[in-house]
Amino acid sequence: MRSARFALLCMLPVTLSCSSVDLHREPVVDPDLPPTGFSALFDGRSLDGWWGCSTEDPRAWQSLPAEVLAAKKQESRDDVAAHWSVDSGVLVNDGEGLYLTTDRDLEDFELRLEYRTVAGADSGIYLRGCPQVQIWDTTEAGGKWDIGARSGSGGLWNNSPAVAGKEPLVHADAPFGEWNRVRVTMVGERVSVWLNDRHVVDHARMENYFDRNLPIPRRGPIQLQTHGGEIRWRRVWLREIGPKEANGILAANDREGFTSIFDGSSFAGWRGATQNYEIVDGALSCRAGAGGNLYHEDELDDFEVRFELRLPPGGNNGLAIRYPGEGDAAYVGMCELQVLDNTAEQYATLDARQYHGSAYGLVAAHRGYQRAPGVWNFQRVRVVGSRIVVELNGTRILAADLASVTEAMYPIERFAGRLRSRGYFGFCGHNDPVAFRAISVRKGDVRSETSTLQGSR
Repeated sequence: MRSARFALLCMLPVTLSCSSVDLHREPVVDPDLPPTGFSALFDGRSLDGWWGCSTEDPRAWQSLPAEVLAAKKQESRDDVAAHWSVDSGVLVNDGEGLYLTTDRDLEDFELRLEYRTVAGADSGIYLRGCPQVQIWDTTEAGGKWDIGARSGSGGLWNNSPAVAGKEPLVHADAPFGEWNRVRVTMVGERVSVWLNDRHVVDHARMENYFDRNLPIPRRGPIQLQTHGGEIRWRRVWLREIGPKEANGILAANDREGFTSIFDGSSFAGWRGATQNYEIVDGALSCRAGAGGNLYHEDELDDFEVRFELRLPPGGNNGLAIRYPGEGDAAYVGMCELQVLDNTAEQYATLDARQYHGSAYGLVAAHRGYQRAPGVWNFQRVRVVGSRIVVELNGTRILAADLASVTEAMYPIERFAGRLRSRGYFGFCGHNDPVAFRAISVRKGDVRSETSTLQGSR
């Protein structure tokens, strides 16, 4: 009896060990469920959450009164029902009709989906309502080699010739007739695309098809284009990207050649009104009720600067560009780039050339791309000769040649320094605790994107 009990006890560790192994197996992941952090734009059963729209400037319909837009969406659903269907959890379009369009307007996001199409087809994915991440039959038999199909799908096909992103970096299409996996990240106008896990667009600026002098809208829908051939879509998943992650993406995609000019703890290397600024939590901030110009000791000709900035409600400051070291930077320097809470009521009636990102008094920047007061923004400024580009949160809001400016907010002669070719970079405090951090500069050859300027905005 003792032997039997002993034998039984000896068996227990083996049984428990086997059970332990089972408990530590990798969980089975359902490929039809969104990954952690993503939500399904297509629920696999219905067209809920979508309406129909063609190639239309989203700014036009976004400006409609709410009841008119609601009627437009409702009217589109008959067309959607005629050309879109759901087949065993897959979204199917017959090649005709309006493009399936999300009810939700999106800002920064990561989109994942899979598609499969037919011979000769030509389609795409509209980002914030703008065309497009290109999808097509990339075989020679498809008949579109002469317009770019030879290079593959995934490119930003509506970008101008020779502009980054138009041509995919590699041909990554799956064998024709198989499912293709697409991943897109969009931060501001900056788009990256992976097709079947291969990087085909690398942080390229997406041009606005509807007006290349305007930036992409800050918010807009995802659209699935139809273009003459059946296309199937599945696993359409989305994850919205918040400001902190967006700033990290923007910073990570252009590190080469930049040198920090602010150590986060001291005024080492800075001159001017140091007594009117303070350092709080690693950020440089103008003291409330104080002001003056604080500038870095390195004199610059062509350069690029990037940093994060945070505005208090009603905050006002400025960037001194090629400042000579004394005087009012807006007039004796190349310019003062305005730093301003555009949403503040007290600034509602300013001249357009006084809002955030503008070359103060000279050229107006585009508005609508600033984050709410209290939230960190990411900004880049590129200066080459008399030309200047400002990119805020991934969107180009100013592209101007100050040498071509003939009319200003004041007599043009007052802006005597606008053609300066050398000077200091700094901040123009105007009594508000505007904060800056992660400040770095790249000197010398920074012409890569500035050379594509078409004059002022």
